[in-house]
Amino acid sequence: MVGLKVQVIDGSLGEGGGQVLRTSVALSALTLKPVRIINIRAKRSNPGLRPQHVVAIKSVAQLCDAKVKGLDVGSREVTFIPSRHRGGVFKFDIGTAGSIPLVLQSLLIVAPALPEPCDITIRGGTDVQWSPPIDYIRFVLLPILRSIGVDVDIQVIRRGHYPKGGGLVRIKTRPANILKPLSVIKRGSVLKIEGISHAVRLPSHVAERQAYSALNLLKQGLPGVEIKIEKEFYSPSRDPHLGPGSGIVLWAITSNKTRLGADALGARGKPAEKVGREAAEKLLEELSTNMAFDKHMGDMLIPYLAMAKGTSSIGVSKLTMHALTNIMITEKLLNVKFDLTGEEGKPGVIRVKGIGGVFD
Repeated sequence: MVGLKVQVIDGSLGEGGGQVLRTSVALSALTLKPVRIINIRAKRSNPGLRPQHVVAIKSVAQLCDAKVKGLDVGSREVTFIPSRHRGGVFKFDIGTAGSIPLVLQSLLIVAPALPEPCDITIRGGTDVQWSPPIDYIRFVLLPILRSIGVDVDIQVIRRGHYPKGGGLVRIKTRPANILKPLSVIKRGSVLKIEGISHAVRLPSHVAERQAYSALNLLKQGLPGVEIKIEKEFYSPSRDPHLGPGSGIVLWAITSNKTRLGADALGARGKPAEKVGREAAEKLLEELSTNMAFDKHMGDMLIPYLAMAKGTSSIGVSKLTMHALTNIMITEKLLNVKFDLTGEEGKPGVIRVKGIGGVFD
């Protein structure tokens, strides 16, 4: 490492959690420029790397033949030195119910730059607390990413809930020549609402009650809008999942070709009706601002906007600390400058001229 220029990122920056780590490592892999992250998850009650962070870094490292120093659970400093991009077939196991979607947040940033396709299988949690559910990634994030040129498919083979996990997700990626900018501030009208209500290792009526509760509230809030919520459940004798769990993800499809999503997770002692109502309330709140994207999408899209060739402008329902943190990291590692209208916790507009050329 003598003479090697390494960008140092302070993990206490912004929200001070795993977001700093995931984005830093992903952009390091994307640009093939080494990075050292210090004070990892400094603002969390259990600072340092958790198992899902270790797997996320290991997985990204394989996509760019990176050398990694400090990759242990509890470590508060990691040095990541990428060398070359490569595709192939990979299998990763987070263990128990560590979040698969959070690992995907890093992998999907790197995938467009790879010179060949990838076939990746990840074992862990698909629907767990403090993480976007896998159906949000599949049905809200992916359609938007595909619209700008990210070529990815995700298949859920088996769901995984806390504490047993055991979910299986297969991801197939293909190279992208270039990413297009995204410019849409307002959502336009709501064309329809779709969703999936699931229950595994539980009676089928759990999924049905979640869906029915969400449907009733959405009909009141969006009269005349088509609403279709699928129910996913299994026969007790044929349920392949390791442990019980339930949840619901809803998304609105709009006339300006955007999607806004919301979700809620079941829990022991939490009535199914409350789960469905919670998700519907969240979606109605997202839609009330008339902005093009929900608050979580505003966070996730930041690196892609900076990677795109051209100027992007997006309206988000709320400027979250996660989004502001992603902006800070992306500005440092991609040498771009974001322009924001609005303030934290309020609706806002995010603008940036992307670097382009990364995939030329």
